[in-house]
Amino acid sequence: MKHPKEEKTYVMLKPDGVRKGLTGEIIKRFEQRDLKIVALEMFQPSHDQIDTHYPKNEEWITRLGKKTLSTYEKYGYDAMLDFGTLEPEKIGPEIRKWLLDYMKSSPLVKMVVQGVHAVDVVRKLAGDTMPYKAEVGTIRGDFSIDSPALANKDKRARFGVDE
Repeated sequence: MKHPKEEKTYVMLKPDGVRKGLTGEIIKRFEQRDLKIVALEMFQPSHDQIDTHYPKNEEWITRLGKKTLSTYEKYGYDAMLDFGTLEPEKIGPEIRKWLLDYMKSSPLVKMVVQGVHAVDVVRKLAGDTMPYKAEVGTIRGDFSIDSPALANKDKRARFGVDE
């Protein structure tokens, strides 16, 4: 009999995780928490697939720009020097472009994970979307090495996506 709290959720391993060979370790962590991988595929995303995956609306783009400005301020970087503006609505599209380029830089792994409270369990196992805030023991805490400042200075976006 199916548990009333049985759920499915989508998980995508980004280029760094795939390049580092972490797919098996990440699956192992899900399975250790009684989650099942019910679909799995490694694929090279097209521009259209990635472009469709990330929002394009003005609110999301502006929020991306605000997060970037906040990160620049926190780490003492000069956003005006890098972007030529301090307007979040103009910085956001540049960050989105960096994100799309990063996501197309190598194959990705997409999977569907199923289990009791799968959405919450996967979020807890993954950790904070900002790697420097992720707790040790979470996937991001253990395997992500970038700070947002490094991501921005290297022109690679590391922003989480609300699904």
